[in-house]
Amino acid sequence: MINLIDSPGHVDFSSEVTAALRVTDGALVVVDCVEGVCVQTDTVLRQALAERIKPVVIINKVDRALLELQIDKESLYQSFQRTIENVNVTISTYQDAALGDVQVYPDKGTVAFGSGLHGWAFSLRQFANRYGKKFGVDKDKVMTRLWGDNFFDPATHKWTKNATGPDGKPLERGFNLFVLDPIFKIFDAVMNSKKDAIGSILERLDIKLTSKERDLEGKDLLKVMMHKFLPAGDSLLEMIVINLPSPATAQRYRVETLYEGPMDDESAIGIRDCDPNGPLVLYVSKMVPTSDKGRFYALGRVFSGTVKAGPKIRIQGPNYVPGKKDDLFVKSIQRTVLMMGRSVDPIEDCPAGNIVGLVGIDQFLLKSGTLTTAETAHNIRVMRFSVSPVVQVAVEVKRATDLPKLVEGLKRLSKSDPCVQAWISETGEHIVAGVGELHLEICLKVRS
Repeated sequence: MINLIDSPGHVDFSSEVTAALRVTDGALVVVDCVEGVCVQTDTVLRQALAERIKPVVIINKVDRALLELQIDKESLYQSFQRTIENVNVTISTYQDAALGDVQVYPDKGTVAFGSGLHGWAFSLRQFANRYGKKFGVDKDKVMTRLWGDNFFDPATHKWTKNATGPDGKPLERGFNLFVLDPIFKIFDAVMNSKKDAIGSILERLDIKLTSKERDLEGKDLLKVMMHKFLPAGDSLLEMIVINLPSPATAQRYRVETLYEGPMDDESAIGIRDCDPNGPLVLYVSKMVPTSDKGRFYALGRVFSGTVKAGPKIRIQGPNYVPGKKDDLFVKSIQRTVLMMGRSVDPIEDCPAGNIVGLVGIDQFLLKSGTLTTAETAHNIRVMRFSVSPVVQVAVEVKRATDLPKLVEGLKRLSKSDPCVQAWISETGEHIVAGVGELHLEICLKVRS
């Protein structure tokens, strides 16, 4: 089972990224094809590597490069290469030796290209599989030829590192010829209404359309054809499964950065082994509002043991110190749930390595904390945010009778957002602090 957690891309919401990274094993980093690596990309990669999270990359909005900018194949390749180099510069800057080499390379299948808007994406592995079957060649060997300075000579049917053939004629790069060329032909045929060419492409690429879909034109037809030719879900799922570590693998090298206690106690060993039978160690990284007024799901990751409703557990807040009773509660979990987008499904229990929602402990934690069954357990380290709530506004009610609602709303907002703070000033004003103006605007207008 794979849990996918989406997080906002704006720098004002990097606290949400931090909360997501704490409970995950890998990061799918989205980079804009046209704008390239921006400040937030750098921030996300730095946060991921600090948490010992391995990244893979998808270069998004390729459709814009073809439809709006209308750049040629070689220019698009050079743009891709520059973007990937910039990503790898950031990774190498913040890289942790314990992770090994986590730079991303298209010919190793850790980079995908696509269009989120149109629902298509591909990695070189998909094209290597396609051409490997077609020509009876080892797909791994094909994959290495589809990136870099590898040029194909159609006269000799051989690969060369030279951009020109023996006769002096220019040769086409392997990536351009075998990967981009079919995509460019689809775009050209559809957007220029070349019906004969469209039929030929559908047959050659084995794309099957319904009679209703064949009547579509322009971008609608393009979207359907590209989605069926290179479905984004298949590409990204394959990239995630092959390249990102399992929970058991990730926790072996993450335990040192996660756990505050000694590495030889039972909790640390349970985390390192991702042991469902070990002592319970669960970290709550975020509070998610429920439909019940004033109540929250505690969203967290089970690092060790198995969590279920009923037995009493230790709820240790961020200020808990082993051996003391401050910021400590011993309570029972009412229910365990699986949070699937908009739906919440009840489950009996949840073993180590999974993400779970807990009901009934929200009143004992402010934003985050550690849940455990071991009396000797230390806390999971408090998350380190790359931004701070520095923009402040004063809020007031239009009608004095609504003051209790404002107070309750600010309490809920402060609990659900990792980087929001709310308090009453010395003059009696209600002050809300957030990361930036956009952050505060969304918190106060959208979330309210």
